[in-house]
Amino acid sequence: MSPRDTLVALAIVFVWGVNFMAIKWGVAEVPPLLLTALRYVVATLPAIFFIRRPQVSLGILVAYGIFIGVGQFGFLFTAIHLGMPAGLASLVLQLQSFFTIGLAVLLLRERPGPAQLVGALVAIVGVGIIAVEKLEGAAVWPLLMTVCAALGWAASNITVKRAGKIDMLSFVVWSSLVPPIPLLLLSLLFEGPGAVPYAIDHITWLGVGSLLFVGWISTDFGYGAWSYLLGRYPASTVAPFTLLVPIVGLSTAWLVLGEGLSVLDLVGSVLVFAGLLLNVFGPRLLAHRTVQA
Repeated sequence: MSPRDTLVALAIVFVWGVNFMAIKWGVAEVPPLLLTALRYVVATLPAIFFIRRPQVSLGILVAYGIFIGVGQFGFLFTAIHLGMPAGLASLVLQLQSFFTIGLAVLLLRERPGPAQLVGALVAIVGVGIIAVEKLEGAAVWPLLMTVCAALGWAASNITVKRAGKIDMLSFVVWSSLVPPIPLLLLSLLFEGPGAVPYAIDHITWLGVGSLLFVGWISTDFGYGAWSYLLGRYPASTVAPFTLLVPIVGLSTAWLVLGEGLSVLDLVGSVLVFAGLLLNVFGPRLLAHRTVQA
């Protein structure tokens, strides 16, 4: 990868890591389901007027919008609003890698390798250790919601696989038309008709900036630049950069938000990260040893 494209990859990692802090600021001023709906309105406008509709079926487009918008970010924004630490959320959300493998086995008949299975087991133990402490209070619900967000992300990954080779930026922008309606209905049901007046009364420049960041920078720039890199380099070269996202997420949450990790959180986080490393690099190491043998 060229130095310029390496910088692009690192910029994406930084943006996606800081995104969790922006979400934390946003849900402090705007009810989470309403904020998620607004995020997709921002992600759509004005980009949709300049980008062609992707060549995929309407069903695929709608399914992706539901899984990513309601399934991933609806749960994630709500979890952070209810007290899930932003840094820890950035790590737990990476369980999507293992959920994706599981769904691929069930729906696409793919077979995971031994390293991926071991990595999944290590990561699950890590989440279990984190959950032990959360079970002592109400914090278990935000944790479970973050796990559900990871499952929503995994379902969206499978949807993208079924869509085939597509322009990911176009796909993201046009699928962003889908989430606002169900999210607004869910906001009306769970947050009440007063959610909009509350947001108008309480939002500040920080909330507006957070909304623009998660809509334009994290979504449009992040996915657009990511699809650019995937178009130029093998996925095996680009994908490992995502391992840096929780590092940025945990670091910025600690430095800016003052979030710390308990001993159990730290042990669990190390195991989750170790599982991710096994998932990404384990198959290559095993293949290398097999060739040498």
